[in-house]
Parts: sequence; structure tokens; C-alpha cells
Amino acid sequence: MRGHAPMPLLPSEPDTPADWRPSPAALDIGRGVARLLHSLEMATVSEVSLANGRRADVVGITGAGEIWIVEIKSSIEDYRADHKWPEYRPFCDRFFFAVGPSFPRAILPADTGLMVADRYGGEVMRGAPEHRLSGARRKALTLKLVHTAAMRLEGAMDPDTRRRHALARPL
Repeated sequence: MRGHAPMPLLPSEPDTPADWRPSPAALDIGRGVARLLHSLEMATVSEVSLANGRRADVVGITGAGEIWIVEIKSSIEDYRADHKWPEYRPFCDRFFFAVGPSFPRAILPADTGLMVADRYGGEVMRGAPEHRLSGARRKALTLKLVHTAAMRLEGAMDPDTRRRHALARPL
């Protein structure tokens, strides 16, 4: 449509502030994390809103339904300013931090998984302890992932779709 700027594809949640932007370093780490998880035959969705109001940076799901959350930390300041990461654990089977190659890894908690990534790929440096989700939460998260990914795909194929969905929502 003439005169209208295309709507952003990410994130899909309507309550996201218009000025939200990840840093270039976080984008590079996120790309490498997605490539790593894809190499492990996991599907990924980035910036997923959780039922507790938090937003996971990357969520990966295996073919068997195991769910991993990866929290990207692009700098020491980013890590020190964020005290909400324990709130992600109830929403995954395994929780990881992902950092760039020069990040001082010793400051990260030892009871979490650790990935090191750049824009080209990544590596799991430390596996994450398993804490299995309940069946009901796994189902809810799986449905959330499917819905989020489908809405983003639909929006990529037809940018007017997001506007139509927004207009159709009750106030």
C-alpha cells in the first residue's frame, strides 16, 4: 500500500516498544546460536514472549519436543544489568547463556549451559543441567512456538497480514 512503511516482522508481540533494538553484537551472537542449534537439528524461534511476561532471546526445540532457552549476553554490562534470567528456567528443559568469543566466561553461573557464538556459528562449551518441563507447560510452550513462528512466516510472505490481524483484535 502506498504511503505506509512496512511493518517489522520481529518480534510478533503487539506490546513490544517501537524503539526496541538488539545490539549488533547480540544479533551476531543470535545468528550463531541459531546456526548451532540448527546443526543439532533443532528448530529455533527468537524473541519469544513467555507466560511470566519475560521474553526469551532464542528458544530451540528438538524433534522429540525438548525445549532449550538461550539468553544472549553481548557484554559484561548486559550480564550485570540482567537479574531476571532465573525466571526463564521454569519454561525450558535446559537453559544456556550465549556469549561472544571475548566475553569473560568465568563470571557466568556454573549451573547453566554455555555457548560461545559469533555470526558464523557457535559451540556448546558447557552442557546445561536438565530440569524437565511438565506435560502441560511443554504443550503450552510448543503451541506458543508454533503460533509465533507461523505468524512471522505469514507476515514475511504477506506484510499486510500483521496489519489485518492487529485491526481484527478486540479492544
